[in-house]
Amino acid sequence: MDINLLIARRVRELRDAHGLSLDALAVRSGVSRSNISLIERGESSPTATVLDKLASALGVALAALFEDKGAPEAEPSPLARVAEQPVWTDPASGYMRRSLSPPAPSPLQLVDVVFPPGQRVAYDSVPHNADIHQQVWMIEGAMEISVGDQRWRLDAGDTLAMRLDRHIVYHNPTRKQARYLVALTTQPTNRRST
Repeated sequence: MDINLLIARRVRELRDAHGLSLDALAVRSGVSRSNISLIERGESSPTATVLDKLASALGVALAALFEDKGAPEAEPSPLARVAEQPVWTDPASGYMRRSLSPPAPSPLQLVDVVFPPGQRVAYDSVPHNADIHQQVWMIEGAMEISVGDQRWRLDAGDTLAMRLDRHIVYHNPTRKQARYLVALTTQPTNRRST
């Protein structure tokens, strides 16, 4: 499936599940109504920053926007073959993410990320109604990751655990691509919707 069509379907499904109109999601996310409409029609390749805002407003991890739940009448598969794993490239930074997790329900999601040299991606949104925990394990290269006011440099083999409740910046300060695995879990919170 085309990745933009997958994102389109997931944003629309999640918006419908929350009972939000396009206007309500626009207000909640800070993304324009017209941009959301283009995304939901699969006519736009949104940046990581835009997807982060939408995921936050919908109370899900960014990874949830890449989940392929398959046909509603079929039992979700516990197997994710590499050829079927959704791959998305951020049009702004060129970072590539592959969703590794199978469609079968699980509290854990795995994502393989290849991050180009010299690039930076900032996530400013804090998820609504979700408590998201994430661990980043460096496979190759190096990354600088800032969570709020704290910054860490990760080299191959290093792992960083964090909650996605503050401003986060990913930066590859080197001249070589970096690759890392992200493992995350989402738990609902009792925060009220705004």
